[in-house]
Amino acid sequence: MSDHQRQRIHPMNVETQPHHRTPLVPPGSSRSEKVIHVPPPILHQHAMPAINSSKPKRKCFCKCICWTLTLLFLLLIILAATVGSLYLVFKPKLPNYSVDTLRISDLRLNFDLSLYAKFDVKITATNPNKKIGIYYEKGGKLSVFYTNTRLCEGSLPEFYQGHQNKTVLNVSLTGQVQSGSTLMAALQQQQQTGRIPLDLNIHAPVAIKLGRLKLKKVKVLGQCQLVVDSLSSNNLVSIKASNCNFRMKL
Repeated sequence: MSDHQRQRIHPMNVETQPHHRTPLVPPGSSRSEKVIHVPPPILHQHAMPAINSSKPKRKCFCKCICWTLTLLFLLLIILAATVGSLYLVFKPKLPNYSVDTLRISDLRLNFDLSLYAKFDVKITATNPNKKIGIYYEKGGKLSVFYTNTRLCEGSLPEFYQGHQNKTVLNVSLTGQVQSGSTLMAALQQQQQTGRIPLDLNIHAPVAIKLGRLKLKKVKVLGQCQLVVDSLSSNNLVSIKASNCNFRMKL
C-alpha cells in the first residue's frame, strides 16, 4: 500500500458512529406480532340536571295570587270611594223618636196570678235627612220593660216616611207576665215614691231610599228610659223624664 493510499484512509471516529438503541424486547425473549389494543380512556360524562317542571307551575300560581289580591284591593278602594262619595252627598242621619204620651189602659192581676198590662203609647218618629227617605218594613216592635221584665209589646205600622218628615204613631201594647204577684207588689211599692222607671224599646226594620234606589233593609234599635209618676189604670200618666238613644244594626 502506497503512502498516498494510507493518507486517504482515515480512522473512524467512534463518537460519530450512530448509537445502538436498546431494543424494546428484552434479550432472550421472542418477538410477538400480536398487537395489544389499549382501550381509550373512559370519559365520565356529567349527567344533565333534570328540569323541575313544578317551577313554572309555582310561578303561574304566584302570579294568579298577586293578580287576585291586586284586584281585591282595587275593588275595596272603589267601594270605599263610592261609600265616601254617597256619605258626602246625602249626609245620612239616624231617625229619632220621642215619647209624647203614655196611657195605662189596664194593669191588673188575673185569677191565675198572672199580671195583665195594656198600655197606649203615642210616639213621634222623625226623619231628619234632606235627601233620604225611610221605608218602615213589617216586623217593627215597641215594648215596655220594668226591671228587665217585659210588661207589654205592640207592633209598629208599615209606612214610608219622606224627607225631613215627622210622623205621629199611636201604638197599643199588651202583655201578660206569669207569676205576676211579686211584680205587682214591686210596682205598687215603687208607685208610692212617685217615680217609676220604665224602659221603652224600639225595634224598627227599615229600608233606606236614595233617590229612586231602595237599599238593603237594616234595623234601627232604640231605647228610651222613662220615669213616670203613676201606673194607675185608665190614667194618662205624667212622664217626668225621658232619655232616648238609637243605633243602626245591619
